[in-house]
Amino acid sequence: MRIYEDPYLLQQQALAWRQAGEEIGLVPTMGALHAGHESLVTRARRENARVVVSIFVNPLQFGPDEDFARYPRPFDQDAGRLTALQVDALFHPSVDQLFPRSFKSAVDPGPLGDRLEGQARPGHFRGVLTAVLKLFELAQPKRAYFGQKDIQQLLLVRQLGRDFALPVHVVACPTVREPDGLALSSRNVYLTAEQRQHAPVIFAALRAAEAAFRTGERDAERLEQLARDRMAAAPGLAVEYVACFDEIGLQRPARAAAGNILATAVKLGSTRLIDNVVLGAGSD
Repeated sequence: MRIYEDPYLLQQQALAWRQAGEEIGLVPTMGALHAGHESLVTRARRENARVVVSIFVNPLQFGPDEDFARYPRPFDQDAGRLTALQVDALFHPSVDQLFPRSFKSAVDPGPLGDRLEGQARPGHFRGVLTAVLKLFELAQPKRAYFGQKDIQQLLLVRQLGRDFALPVHVVACPTVREPDGLALSSRNVYLTAEQRQHAPVIFAALRAAEAAFRTGERDAERLEQLARDRMAAAPGLAVEYVACFDEIGLQRPARAAAGNILATAVKLGSTRLIDNVVLGAGSD
């Protein structure tokens, strides 16, 4: 595995691979890798001749009161994991390398970027999509791999691809979970032992609502309330939102239907966690 810090050296290598007819799979990450990231890399390795993984803690997607400064950055450990997974290139630029002072542009995610996560974290998706677009230009991927836990991010990256006719197939990969159902996240390390004990209620609540859908409940507000009520029983857990929405407009449907998404954001202490299920898909 070769480590690239200079964006343009990575781009030159990616273009050489493309010219040789080798398809590239890209896995964008912020590091602090876990089994969820490994599942993305494993799939990319299976489906592409070359695999590029980026590790970049993107300051553009963090608000002023968020955890940019303390976000975990165990780079040597991450690099070892990626070497074992036979990654071809690890892209690890500094902020100044990816976004130099001369950088002035940004991607406007449109109205979908202001809902749900975008409402809770103003400017978040503007930062995400700006970084993703630059990564696509540098790594030249045929396919890019994103986890379904960050469902709104996934949908907006797909929109980015459609809107700009990018020759990149955005691949959705299932959420990887702990045995008790908690979705893997780099932020799980922030949880205290007591908070970690209560965290599985997030997925349990979503599954209870999804089970109600499978047995005939179609009122989206009722499904949201069912999940909200289940989570309310967990000490120290504050629900930011529970939302049932369609994939196109991220709007609550008049009647919930298979394929709609039930998503939530909560805080356990100071740690913010997100999760979701797809209605009609059973255990997600």
